Amino acid sequence: MIKLDITPNEFDAYYARYIDKLSDNSTLLESFTEGLKNTIHFFNTIPEEKLHYRYQPEKWNSKEILQHLIDTERIFMYRCFRIARRDSTPLTGFDQNIYVAPSNATHKSLTALLSEFEFNRKNSIQLLNSFSKEDLEFIGNSNGGAMSARAAAFVIPGHDIWHQEIIQERYL
Repeated sequence: MIKLDITPNEFDAYYARYIDKLSDNSTLLESFTEGLKNTIHFFNTIPEEKLHYRYQPEKWNSKEILQHLIDTERIFMYRCFRIARRDSTPLTGFDQNIYVAPSNATHKSLTALLSEFEFNRKNSIQLLNSFSKEDLEFIGNSNGGAMSARAAAFVIPGHDIWHQEIIQERYL
């Protein structure tokens, strides 16, 4: 069981904004399992009329944010996988903004998006279950900085919380 005891040398300081959203007692698998339930519940409570709301014209709506959570989890689990497998190839960053339009999230039903989220999260949990403690502690290079496999994974549930707080503050 991996507790949230990662050290600052395992990730770029930028990612602390997400990792710090998690309890110090969080384990990796618990944070993914609880995050699955909490995220589905959260998005199911958003009123229908608010799913397409943008607090500024250039900002994403709630459905696009949910798609962003799915896409980001895919990317960070890919990073986690590569690092855990001892791949020392530097992993590049991604421009999250270019992913939104081709995702067509606005035209997907909330049910379809939540199903995609759930399927993706369960796949991530399966993958995490396959790693040893040593696999998860291995440090690779992601987006120009050091990142352990477990830090890449811990970013994901914290990132979910980050965006749920933004939706709560600015969209509802």
